[in-house]
Amino acid sequence: MPRYLSLIRVDERTAPADGPSPELMERMGALLDEVTKAGVMLDTQGLTPSSEGTRITWSGGELSYTDGPFTESKEVIGGYAIMQCKDKAEALEWSRRFLQVHEDYWTVTLELRQIAED
Repeated sequence: MPRYLSLIRVDERTAPADGPSPELMERMGALLDEVTKAGVMLDTQGLTPSSEGTRITWSGGELSYTDGPFTESKEVIGGYAIMQCKDKAEALEWSRRFLQVHEDYWTVTLELRQIAED
């Protein structure tokens, strides 16, 4: 079965400063239990804020380093998930459900891509 990577992008400007609400965490936990029991979820984690990250760029034969926060970015990667689904439609359905557990004030974009297999 194909594997899919979802990159969860969040707008740190609209995310609550004190993190997700307890209600969101409860809904998220229930969904993660369900997707894990379905045998779909292989791995998932949230990431630390962009202020704690570093971007490394290779350009013109030179490396450059930029410490966060990345003010030029509207959205940053807030987490990821790796799922094994029968097809893209199933992966999209789980992704839709993930996005809809968030409260309306969140701005979350999920990029779903199939992992290239050898």
